[in-house]
Amino acid sequence: MNVIKNYTSTILLLLGIVTGGICGMIFGEDAAVVKPIGDIFMNFMYVLVVPIVCLSVASAMCTMKRSEMAGRVLVNTLLVFLGISLVLAILSYLCILVYNPMTGVDRSTIVLTGAAELPQNEMSLGDMLVGTVTVPEFLQMFEKAHLLPLIIFSVVFGLATAACGEKGEAVAAFLESGSSVVLKMMDYLMYLAPVCLGCYFAATIGMLGGQIVEGYLGACVLFLIITVVVYFGLYSVFIYLAGGKELLRAYWRNILPPSLTAIGTSSSAACIPFNIEAAVNMGVPSSIASTVVPFGTNIHKDGSVAIAVVKIVFLMTIFGGLHGLELNGFVIVSVALISSLVVGAIPSGGMTGELLICSILGYSPELAAALMVIATLMDAPATLLNATGNVVASVLVAKVSHKNE
Repeated sequence: MNVIKNYTSTILLLLGIVTGGICGMIFGEDAAVVKPIGDIFMNFMYVLVVPIVCLSVASAMCTMKRSEMAGRVLVNTLLVFLGISLVLAILSYLCILVYNPMTGVDRSTIVLTGAAELPQNEMSLGDMLVGTVTVPEFLQMFEKAHLLPLIIFSVVFGLATAACGEKGEAVAAFLESGSSVVLKMMDYLMYLAPVCLGCYFAATIGMLGGQIVEGYLGACVLFLIITVVVYFGLYSVFIYLAGGKELLRAYWRNILPPSLTAIGTSSSAACIPFNIEAAVNMGVPSSIASTVVPFGTNIHKDGSVAIAVVKIVFLMTIFGGLHGLELNGFVIVSVALISSLVVGAIPSGGMTGELLICSILGYSPELAAALMVIATLMDAPATLLNATGNVVASVLVAKVSHKNE
């Protein structure tokens, strides 16, 4: 019963999406009659994304700068988080080069309309960089197509607020309370998600053709393969490098409770006490485990990195654009890392990460809803990697910190 309770929102969302998909395949283009319902929901979502990004990221950066973590441990933690995420993104990309089940989708049956515009590649690399990280006017920063400049501004704003000390207290309080308010608004909006996204998905399937369903199945298969490779392979390699066979045996003796909790609750936060206990049982100092695990729960999410790679490849494979997977490894890995950082820094930041992917790569923001389907279907395995990855990170931080003493 607890599992059903924990997954109630996910189950309802899946029912809405599946029902919408079936209706889309049955009624075809006639399913567009319910698209306005989905559009209203998505427009509300777009409106909330900007204040959520601005307030949550700035508040998180302010809190992090004021953290009592020792400077050296904090630096080591951030470096370990970044290193693990980078290796995981590259590994996910290599897995896709070896096997991409989405390439079997017949794209000729997918009807591209204004909702699925292909990215343009006429700009130079320099122009693309400038357009991705900056905007010429302040107000343009608050448009959903310019999320990365807003994130950069919010990071600097949060750090500057903390650096001002007492003079920044009022601003820091506003950022924290404002973030709580807009996130509560998002909670209210998500009550409508099963029906509204079901309508949106019905119209999408009817418009793009039933072949896109095969694309979703391929994306899920691909992510499950990556999950198995990372969970059993990559994490074992990291642990072995940190402490050899003895530590590896201790890892597999203690990782089962956090893993089952992650799958059963689909909540990284619920895994925190089990992750800390597992890390301490493996020899990680309690002070490091109790700091790195909660910190990582907020900003380090391996599952988000891997699924971001899958989402990007889904867009490139199903909708085309850019110049092919083999020539865009750097782009795929970089965008996946940036997207995962956004998801980690912002509670309920999945939609923001999907919008950011579309924004950077030049796809229509409307396709962010299509990416939400992948995130919903693969919530449990993504949470598994998010949670257990922090146990691995705490072991590596303890190893690096001890080595630097």
